[in-house]
Amino acid sequence: MRLGPPLLLSIGIAFFCAMDAAMKHLIASNPVIMTTWWRYIFAILFTWGFWVQAGKPRIGREILPIHLLRGAIISATAIGFFWSLTRLTLAEAVTFSFIAPLLVPPLASLLLGEKMQAGNLLAGALGFVGVLVAVGFDLEVLSRDRLQGIVAVLAAAFGYALSLILMRARAAKDGPTVLSLLGAVIPAILIAPVMLAMVPLQSIVPRDGDIIWFVLAGLFGALALQFIARAYALAQAQVLAPFEYTALAWAALIGWALFAEPVSLRTWAGAALIIAACLWQARRTTLEAPTNPAA
Repeated sequence: MRLGPPLLLSIGIAFFCAMDAAMKHLIASNPVIMTTWWRYIFAILFTWGFWVQAGKPRIGREILPIHLLRGAIISATAIGFFWSLTRLTLAEAVTFSFIAPLLVPPLASLLLGEKMQAGNLLAGALGFVGVLVAVGFDLEVLSRDRLQGIVAVLAAAFGYALSLILMRARAAKDGPTVLSLLGAVIPAILIAPVMLAMVPLQSIVPRDGDIIWFVLAGLFGALALQFIARAYALAQAQVLAPFEYTALAWAALIGWALFAEPVSLRTWAGAALIIAACLWQARRTTLEAPTNPAA
């Protein structure tokens, strides 16, 4: 396997981190569920454009059930993660969410029949160690709010891992444009009635100053899905899972560039471990790729 899929995934993760930065700004002054809904509404504009540009690939009824399931999981995952940011710091939420790559190999084995490989598990574990080194934990007694936040983000991490497995199951057949379009349309439809029931009508329309942030969140989310879907169409889920940890490096870089957040030596040390895990995984998958005698 060439290095294309890991690079595609890393770029997609970078766009997801940029989306998280926009969402972090928005949820500071807007209801979480309303912010999440508008993020999908604006994502539809871009994913629809990608779909049209790709020649409007067919979306048949036979593929809708699995995409409805994936859309429901995505909706719950997004709301859970963004809500956890109201109870935890961003660093804590991101760190706890990094159990997702560790869940991918067993889920891929169970649902897709992928054979778990010790090397993939070791690469994922090394990446997780890098996250722990970079972020660390405050061992203070957990408050009720923080405990609620931890439960929410752990549930979201499980949902994210499951959504990656479903993406892997459909990516090669449906293509990235269909995956990204339905990945925006279905959550928007599912979240709408819940939002209308929970958010006062006067609070639903974004304020003028927030429009650009919603546009950016939608654009970055749409681009992220394009790259990630292409990656999962080309490689096994457990092979790509360790590269999910590159989010830490991207988040540190974006935080430094946009919010002037300092990057500590511990963060660089953790990032070095993550990069080492990813490079080792990339080398392993390259060496293990079958050669083409006719090449």
